[in-house]
Formats: sequence, C-alpha cells, structure tokens
Amino acid sequence: MAKVSILRKHVRVMFHFLFLYLSDLSHSMSDRKTTFLTAIELSIKDKELRKKISTAAENHRNAFEEGKKQYSKLEIAKQRAAFIRWKTIENLDKYLIEFEAAFIKKGGKVIWAQDANEAADEILKIVTRFRSGVVKSKSIITEEIGLNNVLQKNNHEVIETDLGQYIIQITNDTPSHLIMPILHKSKEEVIEIYHSSNPKVETVEDVVEFTRNVLREKYKNASVGITGANFLIADSGAVSITENEGNAVLCTAMPRVHIVIAGIDKVIPSLNDLDLFLPLLSTFGTGQSLTVYNSIISGPCGNIENSGPTEMFVVLVDNGRTKVIAHEIQRQIMSCIHCGACAFDDPVYRIIGGHAYGNIYNGPFGSVMLPHKEDMKDYIHLSDAHPLDGNCTEVCPVNIDFNKLFLQNRKTSVDKQLANKSEKWFYFFWKKAVLKRNLIKLTGTKTLSYFVNTIFNKSESGLRETHPPAKKSFNEQWREKMKL
Repeated sequence: MAKVSILRKHVRVMFHFLFLYLSDLSHSMSDRKTTFLTAIELSIKDKELRKKISTAAENHRNAFEEGKKQYSKLEIAKQRAAFIRWKTIENLDKYLIEFEAAFIKKGGKVIWAQDANEAADEILKIVTRFRSGVVKSKSIITEEIGLNNVLQKNNHEVIETDLGQYIIQITNDTPSHLIMPILHKSKEEVIEIYHSSNPKVETVEDVVEFTRNVLREKYKNASVGITGANFLIADSGAVSITENEGNAVLCTAMPRVHIVIAGIDKVIPSLNDLDLFLPLLSTFGTGQSLTVYNSIISGPCGNIENSGPTEMFVVLVDNGRTKVIAHEIQRQIMSCIHCGACAFDDPVYRIIGGHAYGNIYNGPFGSVMLPHKEDMKDYIHLSDAHPLDGNCTEVCPVNIDFNKLFLQNRKTSVDKQLANKSEKWFYFFWKKAVLKRNLIKLTGTKTLSYFVNTIFNKSESGLRETHPPAKKSFNEQWREKMKL
C-alpha cells in the first residue's frame, strides 16, 4: 500500500507540472489567438452586447420563419442553389472570362487585382482623375481591402451612404455583421451619437432625416460612386446589387463614374439564376420575400440614355480566394452568398459578437475561410473554437457543410504540425492517461477532478462553476454495484 501511495503522489505531481506547463500556452500562442481569447472574456462579461445579439438573432429567426413560407419546397431550392454555386466555383475561370468579355462588349472596363493593395491602388488611380467626392454603398470587400483609409490618406473624401455604415464611419467603428453592421449598437446609443453633435436629434426618425439631408448633398457633388456586388452575371456581363435603402441606386446613377468592387467568387452563370438566388438571399438574410431595391447594371449609360455613369469599372479581387479554392474540400465555403444567416444561428457568434473574431469576416464563414485565405496559424483557433453544433449548416441557403469544413481545417492544422509544443505534450500525456485505467485509478478521483476543473474552469469572468469531486468514480461505483 505504501508503494501505491507513493506512486499516486508521483502521478499527482506529474499532473501538477503538466498543468503549469499548459498554463504557459499563452506565451506561445499567435497574437491573434491571444487577442481572440481576451476578446471572448470581455464579450462574455458584456451583458448588454449579448442581449443585443440575442434580440437581433431572435428577430431574424422570426422573420425567417415568416419569409420562408413563400417556398413550397425550400430544400429543393437550396439544393438547386448549392449545385449552381458548386458548378460555378469548379469552373470559375470559365465564368469570369465570360463575364469580362460580355461586360467589355457593353462598354465597361474590368480590372483584375491579385491582392488588397493592388485593388486599392487601381481604384485610387481612377478616383484621382476627379477631384470631387466619393459616395459609397455598403460593401464588405471594401472593408477587406481598407479602401476608405487609402482614399482618405490621399485627400479624397469618402462618404458611406448606407445608414449603418455611415454610423460606423462617423464613430470610427468597424462592422460586426456581414449585413447588419451596427448590430452591436442599440437605437438609444445611435440617437445619443447624433444628439451629442446636434441636440435637435432626439428620435430614430430624426436620425434618418438628418442623415438623409447630409447625404443628398454628397450625392449631388460626387463624381465617383463605389458599390459592391451581390452577384456578377456571366452570360450577360451584368452586376446585380441588392439593398433596402435605395442608397446604392443613387451611388450608381448620379456620379459620372461607377466602380464596382467584387470578389472573384461572386459570379453566377446566368441571368436566369437570379430568380433563385435573389429570393434566397432576402429570405435567409432578412426574412423578406424580396429586398426593396434590386438593380441589374450591365455597363455605362449609352447614347440614348439620359442618366447614369459615363464610365463603369468592375474590379475583380482575388486577395487569397484562389488559395481557398485550391483546397478540394474547403473550397465549398466560397459558395457562400453572404446572407449572414449562419452567424445568427452560431452559438459562438451569439455570445461573443463579431468584433471578437479580429476580422471583418466573422461567424462560421470567416472561421472556415480565413485560415486558408490569410494564414492557417493565425486563424485556425476560429475553427477550433466552434462546438460543431450543426446549426449553421442547417440554416445555410446553399447547403455548406460547416461541420465538415471545421473538422477539415483542424485536420489540416494537425497535418501541418501547427500546434505548439505545450499543446502537443498536453495531449500526449492526456492520451496516455485516459487509455490506461490503472493510471487513472492510481491518480485518484479527487486529483483528476481537481486537474480537470482547474483547466476547464480557468475563467476570470467566473461564469464556470467548479463542482466538488465525487467521492468515488463512476468506474468504482459500477464495480461495487456489479460486484466485480
């Protein structure tokens, strides 16, 4: 018995040092992972933020349940959309060339940009030709390439015309959701932002009226309008833009020059596909049967047209997308149509919000895509953090299998041996321990409970509760009951 007691002490000491070693993981983490973990702690403590996200998620769920009633066979629509997007990504080079040829034929110009710097520089060259302002509709890819900063550093005024994005701009904030950029702010906070500079603004209606009056003057004086694109239509060389405020329509129609910025993954084969994708985008994005404004633009205005831009450019941006597409399994994520529905059904996003991800692409989409688009070591923690609940897969309009992609990312990380030494040693000892029943018995129930609770309850927020260890393990109780 003395030998067993001594061995048990040695095992306890081993676990103690293993825990200390594991506690030092933060020193070998990537900076982004350390920032992510810190942001999680702050977000979890922020009850108001969680309330805002939960309210938005609940509103989205209710709207979606109502919106999907327009479908008699929703799953068939999703399967069709998934197939079209799969076919497009698998033949992306063909469809992009087809789009370019058709668009140029109608008087437009196409610019290919390999990365963010090249895209921003090309747009800067166009804007520099004109010395008046730039009006811009909401576009996630302009956030990706840091376009506003580039233009402003070169003394060009850039005004966001989407209400949410305008508030983001005047507060020097960043969007927290793909389609709802100020999801993290309440209406009271927005009113206070306006009221602090204009005491007459006291209601939501005042906010809208004040913003509209400001933007109308900007539209009149702007020479360049910049928009994103929801879809690039290959066979007709057209750009499809979907919105609810009408600001994108003004950005495309009033300035002399219209610049469209789009990722190369935005292309779809045919104009006929829009009758499938536009209702899916609106239903899964906002719960609407169809968004309020849907524009199809195929080039600058012609000789017989009285309005519209005299020049139109489409900037096709790669910026790491081909790196994602190069992976046979993970390229499925590029089928995404950016409706944002997966974030609302994602338990991680619903707790920590969008800013904690450290990138404009947050939620399940960003967690899958960023490790390949940017850097595996810097972003693999996003895939590791996901609980594989399956909700985001269920709500995806193009049937992206998020769980499969999360697991594939983790496998890729293991294959590339990206785990630090501390983590490798931890799992080495953990595997040895859990595969040896005798070792577990020698360690003792209290020691194991202390070890597990110390690791998994290490939370400054105090949201995890440590339970006292059982007097006997399940194995011991089972053996006693069965008299083994």
